[in-house]
Amino acid sequence: MTTPVVLVHGWGGSFESTWQRSGFTELLADAGRPVIGVDLLGHGTAPKPHDPAAYTDLTERVLDALPDEPVDAVGFSLGAITLLRIACAQPHRFRHLVLAGIGATLFERDDAAGERIVAALQGTGDPDDNIARMFVNYANQPGNDLAALTAVMQRARGAEFTPDAVATATCHTLVVIGDKDFAGPGDPLAEALPNATLKVLRNVDHFATPEAFSFIDATLEFIDAVPA
Repeated sequence: MTTPVVLVHGWGGSFESTWQRSGFTELLADAGRPVIGVDLLGHGTAPKPHDPAAYTDLTERVLDALPDEPVDAVGFSLGAITLLRIACAQPHRFRHLVLAGIGATLFERDDAAGERIVAALQGTGDPDDNIARMFVNYANQPGNDLAALTAVMQRARGAEFTPDAVATATCHTLVVIGDKDFAGPGDPLAEALPNATLKVLRNVDHFATPEAFSFIDATLEFIDAVPA
């Protein structure tokens, strides 16, 4: 049986806007790979509660979508974080895992940065905060629920990631991050994962990652490294 590919978008995105609109799902179909698309809670076609407490465990919708056999999985930003949480607890669920748009900041949780983004989403932020402004622009894409996305940002983050915790994710992993990504560099994450390769994308920032040709090429090559 051909191995399915699970795709999980980032904060403010959806399966349709992140993976279908870019043509990535069509490339997978051309390669004969079944696709399982997941909309995280608060995004896309998923329910959109406005209570931050509803978003404590974002892994539930992904786990519900996973078949019994191991899959290849690709996650961007919040989607990558969510997949990594699953891989740390259940690495056997994945044959190949691609983590895009996450890196050193995974181990350096900055609550103040999150508060600045929430303030910007609520219209009370510093207009000169360029990163927060990028999040606001991303949140205001058609079809998004700004209150739900703000609640996602306000959620309890759960256990912090540490190099020791990440070392339990033993599946074959590709860490992909742009050299202009504020979440980088990717080296600390790739070094903490026991079976990881790092791919740095030249002249690519955070939000541009899923549509970058270099990301698409590296991902397709990696998930096909072993016959499906």
